Amino acid sequence: MASRNGAASYKAGLKLDHRPLNSKSSSFKSRPPPNSAGSSVRRSSPASFGSGGIKGDDGVPGRVRVAIRLRPRNAEELAADADFADCVELQPELKRLKLRKNNWDSDTYEFDEVLTEFASQKRVYEVVAKPVVESVLDGYNGTVMAYGQTGTGKTFTLGRLGEEDTSDRGIMVRSMEDILASISPDTDSISVSYLQLYMETIQDLLDPSNDNIPFVEDPRTGDVSVPGATLVEIRDQQTFLELLRVGETHRIAANTKLNTESSRSHAILMVHVKRSVMGREDNHSVDNGELSCLSKSFKPLLRKSKLVVVDLAGSERIHKSGSEGHMLEEAKSINLSLSALGKCINALAENSAHVPVRDSKLTRLLRDSFGGSARTSLIITVGPSPRHRGETTSTILFGQRAMKVENMLKIKEEFDYKSLSRRLEIELDKHIVENERRQKYFEDEIERIHLEAQNRIGEVERKFADALEKERLKSQMDYMETVKKLEEKLVLNQDKDERCGSGGGKCNGEEPGNSTSDDIAEVRKLLNKEINLRKVAEENVENLKSQIGSEGGGDIEMLKLRKSLEEEVHQKKKLEEEVIVLRSQLMQLSFEADQMRKCLERGVPRNGVDPLTSAVGHFQSKDIQNGDKASYSNLFEQVGLQKILSLLESEDVSVRIHAVKVVANLAAEEANQKRIVEAGGLTSLLMLLRTYEDETIRRVAAGAIANLAMNEANQELIMDQGGISLLSITAADADDPQTLRMVAGAIANLCGNDKLQTTLRTEGGIKALLGIVRCGHPDVLSQVARGVANFAKCESRASTHGLKAGRSFLIEDGALPWIVQNANNEAAPIRRHIELALCHLAQHEVNAKDMISGGALWELVRISRDCSREDIRTLARRILHSSPTFRSEMRRLRIEC
Repeated sequence: MASRNGAASYKAGLKLDHRPLNSKSSSFKSRPPPNSAGSSVRRSSPASFGSGGIKGDDGVPGRVRVAIRLRPRNAEELAADADFADCVELQPELKRLKLRKNNWDSDTYEFDEVLTEFASQKRVYEVVAKPVVESVLDGYNGTVMAYGQTGTGKTFTLGRLGEEDTSDRGIMVRSMEDILASISPDTDSISVSYLQLYMETIQDLLDPSNDNIPFVEDPRTGDVSVPGATLVEIRDQQTFLELLRVGETHRIAANTKLNTESSRSHAILMVHVKRSVMGREDNHSVDNGELSCLSKSFKPLLRKSKLVVVDLAGSERIHKSGSEGHMLEEAKSINLSLSALGKCINALAENSAHVPVRDSKLTRLLRDSFGGSARTSLIITVGPSPRHRGETTSTILFGQRAMKVENMLKIKEEFDYKSLSRRLEIELDKHIVENERRQKYFEDEIERIHLEAQNRIGEVERKFADALEKERLKSQMDYMETVKKLEEKLVLNQDKDERCGSGGGKCNGEEPGNSTSDDIAEVRKLLNKEINLRKVAEENVENLKSQIGSEGGGDIEMLKLRKSLEEEVHQKKKLEEEVIVLRSQLMQLSFEADQMRKCLERGVPRNGVDPLTSAVGHFQSKDIQNGDKASYSNLFEQVGLQKILSLLESEDVSVRIHAVKVVANLAAEEANQKRIVEAGGLTSLLMLLRTYEDETIRRVAAGAIANLAMNEANQELIMDQGGISLLSITAADADDPQTLRMVAGAIANLCGNDKLQTTLRTEGGIKALLGIVRCGHPDVLSQVARGVANFAKCESRASTHGLKAGRSFLIEDGALPWIVQNANNEAAPIRRHIELALCHLAQHEVNAKDMISGGALWELVRISRDCSREDIRTLARRILHSSPTFRSEMRRLRIEC
């Protein structure tokens, strides 16, 4: 025989193998979506089943949520139905249930949750009751109800105490645990009533003598209350458990063929929660326009909410349950009340003008739960036995109809005048005392500051006079020295111009780069000489080693030779660096000489300025000429990449600057990027950003990193090696527009990678990019706008594919005001990137409210009308037409697009 409401069946069923059934589906009952045209929902009205609530307050729509739970086979069913398959097949991942009609045909139904026979009590509570409990804590009424055939586990699901196994705790116990954990014992209170509806009489389970309690209906709101029921205040969980034990003892149960402890009454647990909260109110101003010291931005409110947990008695068929005599009368009463409940739900689901709420006391007690102002969750329980297919079908159809009922949720709160009055009196006394104390302190402080200010003014005047005299003398000396140097430089430039001009671009019959070539040749001779000397020294070392091996002496000579060799190695390294630098200088001078020769051939008049100065800033030019590329390629082949990278760590600052310029120009060509990264060039460039504060080195290194960041493979390496953090630090420290342009370009390239969005935001890349706008230079702002557009595009793509939810990181990091401000910038590149960024942000409805409040809607309208690019203009129009939020705001503002 089955134990009370299937409790033992659940335990036994967890040890059995569950075999899914393969059946042909002939019909499909879909779950009605909320607010859809195809679903018939009933909103609260004076004539509806749940007309209760607070008059004048707007409610929040909330459909009744329905979950279905399957009981495992019990011992009797395992024996009797061993040769038959289960009549239901669950598909929890699709939230569907298949009800098998026969071996080849089945009906399919959808529910909000589908719970298998293996679902834990914790899982059932979290998906069915926890959202209702959270709403009750927020001030709404809530109802959790179990419906199903007798013996399918309703009481096990709701009222299990879990004394033997805490994991078996039911919804009543777990709900109280969450409520006690969320309230403050000092300001909040919980009280509980436990009733049963037996044979259409309301009885108190906590006081059996109180066996015919009347209920009262508020004629204004329609709320139903039971003032005669015992109300127990709950302070801890143990008290609540004792209360449930007492109620279960007094609840009426009987032994039937379907259940050895079949409940013969509907059990109703009412939990009343009162919470003190602070609600917002408008500040009141005094006559002079200033806020009153007694005016507060919050007002005390008292929220009164109620959680109702209903364990309905199981529906039963007389010929199956075997009820006789008084038990037969009980069964009739149970079935009549459940039938009345079903009629009310049918009327609400079909939007009927009349709801027969007064046919039963059960429907009158639950009028707020269906069609009223409470958040309601219904769990229906079914068994797997094919012998009870009719009862299972009836239960499923009851749940389907309940899913069409929609309630209007309303918070029930009232102003707490007494609490506010006491608090304001205490605060007023505190303010008076504090004001007197501050007034005395203020007067003393004013006197002290006055004396101190007089002393400081005298001292500052004396120091300023002395500093002004010193600065005047220093400026005069600096001015005289500068004039003297300029005069000397002018004389030297005029002499050089006369010599070079008379030789047609040559000086003493030689090209401008010949002196450098002679220097290189001389350095090479010295290098060869040093190599020969090193070989001779190594031979001497070998000889000495052999002598030491035979004679056992000569330690002093060995140390001297070793020291000599170390000095020669150091000297060789310096010579190699000088050779590489001279080679780069030679190539640069050759290019400058060609430029000067072309200038002189065109007949440019001499004006006392050295023509070679026209080539200054060659390494910093934006566009690399073909001759430059060839020069750097030749240098790359002749010297070797490793040698060039080794110079990045040179102790000589000028050598290091030349080397980083060469690497930056090599990185501009895609063919060189892979070799530079493989040789450790990226690591070396990041090290320069980390360790050196020289503005030139940081600018050129940032430019090289920006070039490497154009390759997607290099972008992940830059992020892995902490590149975004270094770029952020550089952006915060630098003031030079060119340096900031290089840093912004590097971050903008990284913003175009879909995989790096979260990391970029987490490591401060977005805030660093937005911080660069302080520069105000158009070239810098163009790179910032490009980065914002790239990031917005990647975010839009991720949201479309379901990889990201929630507001845009750009909006959360405060980028929207700057985007709106520059959406109509005079510079075309900035404007184009900002327009694209706005369109990408507006594509997702979650950003719409922030964009409207930030003024972006007007810019989208302007873009849809005036943008010079057709594709951006079309995208803006499509967004404005497809977004419900934008359309609503445009209708409100009477904007036509």
